[in-house]
Amino acid sequence: MTKISVPYAHTYLEAEIPERNFRGIFAPKHLRDYAGMTQSELVRRALANPIASPRLEELVKDKKNMVIITSDHTRPVPSKVIMPEILAAARTGNPDIDVTILVATGFHRATTREELINKLGTDIVDNERIIVHDSQDKSSLVQLAPLPSGGELWVNKLAVETDLLIAEGFIEPHFFAGFSGGRKSVLPGVAGAQTVLANHCAEFIASPHARTGALENNPVHRDMLFAAGEAKLAFIVNVIIDEKKNVVKAFAGDFRQAHEAGCAFLEGQVRIEVPLSDIVITSNGGYPLDQNIYQAVKGMTAAEAAVQKGGVIIMVAACNDGHGGQSFFDNMANSHCPGEVLAKALKVPRNKTVPDQWEFQILARVLKHCAVIMVSDMCPPEMIKAMHMKHAFTLDEAIAEALRLKGENAGIAVIPDGVSVIVKGRSRECSLHRDR
Repeated sequence: MTKISVPYAHTYLEAEIPERNFRGIFAPKHLRDYAGMTQSELVRRALANPIASPRLEELVKDKKNMVIITSDHTRPVPSKVIMPEILAAARTGNPDIDVTILVATGFHRATTREELINKLGTDIVDNERIIVHDSQDKSSLVQLAPLPSGGELWVNKLAVETDLLIAEGFIEPHFFAGFSGGRKSVLPGVAGAQTVLANHCAEFIASPHARTGALENNPVHRDMLFAAGEAKLAFIVNVIIDEKKNVVKAFAGDFRQAHEAGCAFLEGQVRIEVPLSDIVITSNGGYPLDQNIYQAVKGMTAAEAAVQKGGVIIMVAACNDGHGGQSFFDNMANSHCPGEVLAKALKVPRNKTVPDQWEFQILARVLKHCAVIMVSDMCPPEMIKAMHMKHAFTLDEAIAEALRLKGENAGIAVIPDGVSVIVKGRSRECSLHRDR
């Protein structure tokens, strides 16, 4: 028997797999920086050596105010490390500059004070001006030039009207934008709901170029780049984190070139080759990305690239926050089968995209390809089953059910953290690889 350990909430779930079934554990290279620096020193080094940009201390010199976009509670961005370094650099260059921290909620719910403290620390929350973006509040938005896709571009007024717009974030593989970070701080981060919906339309999500690790010819990425340029995003500080959510590499500077440098580095570390398997076990890397079913779809797409058609994905995710989106849940639960959901989504025109459509479209795509067993003891089983998935309270229970479905000799591959990898199948290359 081979013992495995998979991230779950703030801990891990363990199980044993019979040797006859075990196909291996597939994880990225151990991410670490070889300079022997602390996390803060890594960020300071990036700030001191920006890519294709003057240093932040220079950018702020003639500015009265600046806005720093920060990620919300759904992202494990180590802002307690990054934000103090950004503030220190800005105030070194201009002690009197007026700073606003704008929380990029995108289409998510508002971030609570408790979540802000957990993310930024009490000192920053108590002493800095922090505004939580609301994509539904039209009065807080301003319209810019249309997106390349033709969608209307609405962005938070604070971001557009400030003298200097910068952003912090982190880079990880993203299941339809290619990679997170960089331009995503603006769209969807601080964009209007109408703009997010247009960018996440069924046509774009269905594109073979809108896949994990793919930027070239990606229509979602193209709109995002345009939005960041129109909003005049002047500077970014993006980091790469390890499995413990610690900074191992930092990139600062021009929002395009610094982000591309970070993506190139990360891809070299996290592209993995996985044999096509009857059963694939994965997770969303634990908290905070496994708080709901909505977010858990991301990890499923890594397993989707490695599971045989008709196979089984075992998705380990706490989902303590439930489904994560009412439209997401309703569209799945009110359908007879995943194929019906997918067909319905693909008929929706760009300008008629509904909330959460991209998420139920991708979940339906996964479920049409294979079965999914969700492992959670924090989410109502009825909710999971209503969304056309199976439920298990424990990982052992899920493995037993998967073997019952696929046979006692079924091969099992383990991808401990599905959101941290770019999967290349051995018998067939996943679409993201063809796109590069």
